[in-house]
Amino acid sequence: MPTYEYECLDCGYRFEKFQQMSDKRLSECPECAGQLRRLIGPGAGVIFKGKGFYETDYKRDYGRTRCGAEKTCCGSDTPCDTPPCES
Repeated sequence: MPTYEYECLDCGYRFEKFQQMSDKRLSECPECAGQLRRLIGPGAGVIFKGKGFYETDYKRDYGRTRCGAEKTCCGSDTPCDTPPCES
């Protein structure tokens, strides 16, 4: 939900209010019952939560044979740590 900032035209009281975009604007000051105006703020930046997004998360294979703990290479029965067919 966006945060809107309001200012009273009569007493100058300023406050923020969490509202849905479909909610009506507030029109009455909670301090003096005067008229409010909604201020235009700079907005907020995008917030990524979690571990993040990295280029390697979606790396393409391009058809190359890779070697690693999950695969065996060169026909051996155990996983290897070197590129395919290198000893």
